[in-house]
Amino acid sequence: MNSFYVFSGKKIKRNLIVLVAAIFAIGIIYLESGNVSVFSEEAPSAVYSVPTDKKVIALTFDISWGDKRTEPILKVLQENKVQKATFFLSSPWSKTHPEIVTAIKDAGYEIGSHGHRHENYTSLTEEQIRKEISTAHSILTDLTGKEPNLLRLPNGDFDKRVLQVANSLNYQVVQWDTDSLDWKNPGVQTIVDRVVSKAHPGDIVLLHASDSSKQTHEALPAIIDKLKNQGYEFVTVSELLNHSSVEGKEVRDQASGQ
Repeated sequence: MNSFYVFSGKKIKRNLIVLVAAIFAIGIIYLESGNVSVFSEEAPSAVYSVPTDKKVIALTFDISWGDKRTEPILKVLQENKVQKATFFLSSPWSKTHPEIVTAIKDAGYEIGSHGHRHENYTSLTEEQIRKEISTAHSILTDLTGKEPNLLRLPNGDFDKRVLQVANSLNYQVVQWDTDSLDWKNPGVQTIVDRVVSKAHPGDIVLLHASDSSKQTHEALPAIIDKLKNQGYEFVTVSELLNHSSVEGKEVRDQASGQ
């Protein structure tokens, strides 16, 4: 009787090992099938925030059209002694507003790329994606005298193909963890409350300096004041990335409907 139980125990253990190995193999096949792409340290990733205990935060401003909002925003930043922020500029806008690009650069703020045409990159072929990023890169480099290496995609739209192409062109894709929703013009206090309530150490805040965002420059003084009172230091995105490894999020291929 004892020998029977010993034999059965060994058999059960062997079967469990086979079962675990089979499950592991199925998992690998599933991931490699392209159904899900999860960020890893080796794979290109988009930055949403940086895990850190230090109270540092990056204010970012997207600009794709208009010439009425950038100057007031620059004035607010300078009057409130915020010397570090990151502006993501679309290249067609930059080409038609070189004086504003120069003003941003001369004020010492970081400039990143907001791409060329303002359309969703997931709808483009890899060659088209490469052309969009490269065209913007050339224009911004000519205007600023410095090659940008940060990319805020139009509408924040991307999939793993976009990340791979951007990475091959030495770009880091930058998203955001706090969306001010200022482009909706929901009211100055609403913008202030939303940003301040969601802000956290290592955060990247999305704001806009295009003409469609009519309340951003009015909300900005209170945002700056409240965050300063909470002990936050304003840094550029590049400086933020130096604090720690980036925090990635899962990406699903939109082309496959995932």
